[in-house]
Amino acid sequence: MPEPMLETADLRAGYGHITVLWDLSLRFRAGALTAIVGPNGAGKTTLLRALTGLVPHRGTIRLDGQALSGKAWDLAERGLVMVPEGRMVFRDMSVEENLHLGAYPRRCRADLGRNLERVYGLFPRLKERRHQAAGSLSGGEAQMVALGRGLMADPRVLLIDEPSLGLAPVIVQEVFGVIRRLKEAGTTILLVEQNTRMALSVADDVHLLRGGRVRLSEAAAGLDLDRLHDLYFAREQAA
Repeated sequence: MPEPMLETADLRAGYGHITVLWDLSLRFRAGALTAIVGPNGAGKTTLLRALTGLVPHRGTIRLDGQALSGKAWDLAERGLVMVPEGRMVFRDMSVEENLHLGAYPRRCRADLGRNLERVYGLFPRLKERRHQAAGSLSGGEAQMVALGRGLMADPRVLLIDEPSLGLAPVIVQEVFGVIRRLKEAGTTILLVEQNTRMALSVADDVHLLRGGRVRLSEAAAGLDLDRLHDLYFAREQAA
C-alpha cells in the first residue's frame, strides 16, 4: 500500500492550557480530497492550524514520510498551503497585488505569470477586477481572491477552511466547482466545511470530528448522510 502524502499520529493541539484535539491519527491520501466535517467547536480549524504550525501541538505530522515542522510561511516552500477561514484579503491592495503575495515561496516565483493566468482562468471575474482594491469586492469575490492567492503558491497539499461560509448559494456552487476541478487535476486537498452535502459532493474521504476526537473515517462514496448527521449531532455513537 503506498504511503500517504500527509499523516498525523497521536496529534494533540490546543490553546494555552486548553486541549482541543485529542490523539488524532489520520491519513490523507495523495491526490484525494478529504473532507473534515463536524459541529462548531469540534476542532476542525485547530487541525488545519496544527498542520501548518499555527498552534502548538504534540505528536507527529509527516509529509511524504518526513516529520513536518515550522510555520505556515516555511511550510509553503514544501508545498503545504492554507486558505484560511474569513476571506482574509489585504483590503487596500489590488486584487492582483493580493494574488502576487501568494507567490512568495521562492520555488514558485519563476512561475508567477503562469500561475496568475491559471487563477484568472479559474476565476475570470478576478481578471476583470485585477486593478480594483480588494476591500471593495463582494464576499464571494473576496473568497475567490483568498483561494486564488493560495493557488499562486502552486500547492501540493491545499488546506481550505470553510470556503462556503457566508456566501450566496450561487457563489458556493461556483467556488465548489473550482475545488472539484483542482481535485481532478491531482491536487491533494483537505477541506473543512460545515455544509456536509456540499463537502460530500466533492470528497473522496470523510473524517468526522466531534469533541476533538475522530468519530468516523470512511470513503465518501456510499456514505449514509443520515448516519453521518446522527454522529454529527451525537444522536448515535460510532461503531
